[in-house]
Amino acid sequence: MSEPKEQHEKKQDNHSTHKQEMSFLFKAIFISFFGGVFWSFIGYLNYLFSFSVINPNMLLDPWALGDWKDKGIGVIVSIFLIGVLSIVVGLLYYVLLKKFKTIWIGFAYGLLWWAIVFVVLNPLFPNLKTIGELPANTIISSLCIYILYGVFIGYSISFEAAELQTKDESTDFQTANK
Repeated sequence: MSEPKEQHEKKQDNHSTHKQEMSFLFKAIFISFFGGVFWSFIGYLNYLFSFSVINPNMLLDPWALGDWKDKGIGVIVSIFLIGVLSIVVGLLYYVLLKKFKTIWIGFAYGLLWWAIVFVVLNPLFPNLKTIGELPANTIISSLCIYILYGVFIGYSISFEAAELQTKDESTDFQTANK
């Protein structure tokens, strides 16, 4: 027996929507990883040019032993690990905030993560001074990087969500007019 045409089309639409959602999830993961790697590399450039006293290697301080973490390999491993951690940050944005289509949500999201790292997680990093002890140029440059990171993650994921919604609406419109 064959399925009625309407049931077959509904199954295809559900399968297509599921595929689009999975594709969107993988895009969000890629965007998050790339954002973490890119903006931590920019943070490393800030460190190299003395705009900041914070090196991405501070991520390894509590867990890694040896002096390798202070060399080039430590920078590469740290930047990669920040990219991996950024996937969690991006997935949180994906779950909680993807429907917002304004740049200000990403701005606030970046500020929130700056506060989490520099205030809440500060005790985890032995070489990270408190906000009151950090130089002003380090605070300003790190704030700017976190804000730009938040805007990048937020705007990119929200843009992809809006594109997916537009595709769904056009598919629904085309299906309704058949």
